Amino acid sequence: MIELDDLLHQMRGLDRRDLVRWVENRWVLPEPRDQTWIFHEVDVARVELILEIRQEFAIDEEALPLVLGLLDQVYDLRRQLRRMCDALAAQPPEVQAAVRRAAATDRPRNPARLSLGEAAIVKRRRSRQYPP
Repeated sequence: MIELDDLLHQMRGLDRRDLVRWVENRWVLPEPRDQTWIFHEVDVARVELILEIRQEFAIDEEALPLVLGLLDQVYDLRRQLRRMCDALAAQPPEVQAAVRRAAATDRPRNPARLSLGEAAIVKRRRSRQYPP
């Protein structure tokens, strides 16, 4: 844990006004305590991520919520995948093998479960194969 002033002093390129705005926008969620904010490890990592995105990739503040939202989704999917892998590892070998075989096959997907982009691709492919 680190206090606001210590974080500002420690991180090169971090401006107080920017950080306050990020907290107001709820991109970073420090713990309020005794007239200051306390930043936990996850908050510090988020601040570093925002700084990196802005500096290295020149993402402006208008696009930042979209980028952060997408990254949050990726991180959440990775956590879910890790839980699934852990659950699979706890299964008997024959179940693990069956799941691996099912995951390795290249079967057509259920169109009801496709994303809009995937559905458009499937529709284009089908229209080429079966002209009206």
